[in-house]
Amino acid sequence: MTTKQESFESLIEPFRTELLAYCYRMIGSAHDAEDLVQETYLRAWRARDQYDETRSSLRTWLYRIATNACLTALEVRGRRPLPSGLVAESDPREPLVRGENVSWLQPLPDSLLDAGDPARAAVDRSSLRLAFAAALQHLSAWQRGALILRDVLSFSASEAAEILGTTTVSVNSSLQRARTRVRELGVRQERLSEPSATEQRAWVERYMKAFEHADVEGLKRLLTEDVIMEMPPMLNWFSGCGNYGVFMEWVFKASGSDWRLIAVAANGQPGFAAYRRVGGGYQLHTLQIFTVTAEGISRNSVFQDSEVFAAFGLAAGLDAQGLVGV
Repeated sequence: MTTKQESFESLIEPFRTELLAYCYRMIGSAHDAEDLVQETYLRAWRARDQYDETRSSLRTWLYRIATNACLTALEVRGRRPLPSGLVAESDPREPLVRGENVSWLQPLPDSLLDAGDPARAAVDRSSLRLAFAAALQHLSAWQRGALILRDVLSFSASEAAEILGTTTVSVNSSLQRARTRVRELGVRQERLSEPSATEQRAWVERYMKAFEHADVEGLKRLLTEDVIMEMPPMLNWFSGCGNYGVFMEWVFKASGSDWRLIAVAANGQPGFAAYRRVGGGYQLHTLQIFTVTAEGISRNSVFQDSEVFAAFGLAAGLDAQGLVGV
């Protein structure tokens, strides 16, 4: 490798983390986002001699490549919803129904964003919240791009037009429609009532203690009255503290009251991996990510998907002490 090639690599590498966050917002899958970033860097490497710094910044040029990769991917992939954005609310007493042939929104491990320290300042964690990521799935690909580039990443209208390969008029039109739709979904209100990261983790730690003791009433005391639980790949979802309690009673009855929990973080939100007792050890059951407001836990997004588990590097099982992966 020549010195010139090494210099080019060193110039583009600091953008990797923020491009990962961008591709995730566009696609809704951590695995696909990583693949698209790899594709972006491969395309950039092949086109490195075509880059003209007098026409655009290196960051803008990379975002255009990443955007083209995302738009191409979105042409063949449907939107990635959460159950609450796809079907009507369920009764917590109804049997669980798996959503067939649905590609669900996936959480993004915070550890992936911590990998590139110089770029961390460019990643707005609040704009990665699951509620916002789910709202983006209700937008067209062009509307997603316009909203993320303008409102999240603060590109100018002309820069966003260059990245999207369109006009400023088109960008502004897509942006207005996107803002209207996101407001209709109530995402901004949820973010305004969000406590600090330390306070959020404290709420979830109290929830974890109640969960480990199968204390349903203790769990309910930590919830807002209109709390939502959803469980992709299951279509079932429901709202309300009472319904939540009914469902958790069934969970502990069906899966036992002996659990081990491991704290995780995703999309800038606290959560945990839940392992239930099976035989002489503990088997990975679910990954749960929480939305916490000043009034309490307002949403629990529960994932039971091998691809999601792999993204978090979770062991399939723990030993009898709940410490060693097996």
